[in-house]
Amino acid sequence: MTQKSSSPAIRLSDIHLTLNSDAGEVNILRGLDLTIYRGETVGLVGPSGSGKTSLLMVAAGLERPTSGRAEVAGQDITHLNEDQLALFRREHTGIVFQNFHLVPTMTALENVALPLEFAGKSHAFEAARAQLAAVGLDHRLDHYPGQLSGGEQQRVALARAFVSEPTLLLADEPTGNLDGQTGEHVMELLFDLHNRLGTTLLLITHAPALAQRCERILTMNDGNISNDQTLS
Repeated sequence: MTQKSSSPAIRLSDIHLTLNSDAGEVNILRGLDLTIYRGETVGLVGPSGSGKTSLLMVAAGLERPTSGRAEVAGQDITHLNEDQLALFRREHTGIVFQNFHLVPTMTALENVALPLEFAGKSHAFEAARAQLAAVGLDHRLDHYPGQLSGGEQQRVALARAFVSEPTLLLADEPTGNLDGQTGEHVMELLFDLHNRLGTTLLLITHAPALAQRCERILTMNDGNISNDQTLS
C-alpha cells in the first residue's frame, strides 16, 4: 500500500450538520472530529442514517456544515463560496457515487475529459484516453453511457475521478449497483489507481470485505465516529 504521510488530507473539527425536515430540525453530524492523513485508505462503515454520506459531502465541499471547521488538502473550505468550492474540487478531489452520474449525451471519452476541459487543459482528451485504457476501456471510447454495462459505466466514472490526478478520492458505495464479480473488478481498479497515484481514499461501504482492504476502518453511529480501527 502507498506510504501515508504525517500531513492531513482531511481534518474535520467539531463538525455539526443540522438539516430541516417536515418533522423539524434533524441533527445529522454531532460534533464530529476526524483526521485522515495523505495516502491513507480509510473504510467508512455504519448503519444507514448514521451520517456516512453527510461526512463525505462535507469533506467534498458539497454540504456546508452548520458549525465547525473543515480542512481538506491543507485548505480551510468551511467558508468558501460555491465558485471557490467548485474550483477546489476540480483541483483536489475525485468523487465516485453509487449511481454513476455520467452525462448521457457524451461518450465515455468526453465524460472522462470533461473535468480537464473545464480546467482549460489542452491535453484533456489525451489524458482521458490514457485513463480509460488504465481501466480497460480503450475499446469503448466512443460509446455512450446507455451503450455500456453497469460495470463499464462505473469504470468510466472511476477514470473521470482519477483523470485530474486528485489528492483525495471520495467513494460512496461505488459497487452498490454492481453484481459481486463486477464490483470486485471495480474495487481492484480503485485500489490499483490509489497505489499508482498515491491518492488518499475515503470509501463508504456496507461490505465488510471491502472495508477490510483499507488501512483504517471508521464506524459511524448517530452522527459521530464510534470506532476507529487501524488494520495496518
